[in-house]
Amino acid sequence: MAGPRLETRIHPDDRLDPGKAGPQVMRHVSVNVAESPIAWLAARGHLSAAQLGAGERLRADYERAGLAARVTMRWDAAAPAKTRGGAKAADASLVRIDAHRRFHAALDAAGPGLADICWRVICAGEGIGCAEKGLGWPARSGKLVLGLALDRLARFYGTG
Repeated sequence: MAGPRLETRIHPDDRLDPGKAGPQVMRHVSVNVAESPIAWLAARGHLSAAQLGAGERLRADYERAGLAARVTMRWDAAAPAKTRGGAKAADASLVRIDAHRRFHAALDAAGPGLADICWRVICAGEGIGCAEKGLGWPARSGKLVLGLALDRLARFYGTG
């Protein structure tokens, strides 16, 4: 695994005076953008390479399909065609539709009891403990169930 990919971001610093009205004090924080719950589990030997690959493919399909919640409106315009007769590259909307189909087919392949943990941990980025509580499962059961779900996803994506 590669080292951490850190980005510096600016966040409001409410440690000084929480609830303060007026201009807010900002601070710089470092965020490890490469660390996801499944990357964390794989780095500690709890997931195989095939399971990690399947989880990353599901996450990529989720992102490409544009299924994540947005905080604001998207103002980016569609790129104009470079040549007459249309664009030669794959149309962005077709890529999004294909990713949407793959994502839902992958969750169907995981099965109804396993799709929930996949979505919560892989797509929503919840920790295993939070996902267990949200699903009403006993403590320390999520890692085992996630492993089973990732095995099914690996078979679906052909990585395992």
